[in-house]
Amino acid sequence: MRKIMYGINLTADGCCDHTKGNATEDIHQFFTDLMSDVDLMVYGRKTYELMVPYWPDVAKNETGTKQDIEFAKRFDAIDKVVFSRSLEKVGGNSKIIRNNLEEAILEMKQQPGKNISIGGVDLPTQLVALGLVDEFFFVVHPVIAGEGRRLFDNLGMKDKLNLQLVYSKVLPSKAVVLHYLKG
Repeated sequence: MRKIMYGINLTADGCCDHTKGNATEDIHQFFTDLMSDVDLMVYGRKTYELMVPYWPDVAKNETGTKQDIEFAKRFDAIDKVVFSRSLEKVGGNSKIIRNNLEEAILEMKQQPGKNISIGGVDLPTQLVALGLVDEFFFVVHPVIAGEGRRLFDNLGMKDKLNLQLVYSKVLPSKAVVLHYLKG
């Protein structure tokens, strides 16, 4: 069965606003490497629109750093699913799903293939609450944002979710990668 992997950047105080951290080359390399185990990316509308067309354009035009381009090309090559009620259309290797999130994810997990990456905040929060996320990759930036949206603010779980640390790694930028399995 395929695993659901959730990777996200956040600050030391738990802020997950993408404008509060520093997108360094080593962090892009980490996420590029992580994508080698993935053949499907799942997003909600907001995160999808943040990522597409930005990264496909970087891949096509080869703009940015070498690491930006490598990340963009890998990102662009992976199929994507967007859960949205309002998004009208998507391009390329993306498709929209409008039906039941839990049923659709459970069906995707049963299909053959590599792992499934989820991104953003709202959709992953829903999947964590449903108990469907298998692995977590938190990249903690050495920054205190002091404001902004916090990860899992509105989780609404009845029981806590224990995690098992697989590894921690300090990147050259001093961001810390924490890899956890669902306990």
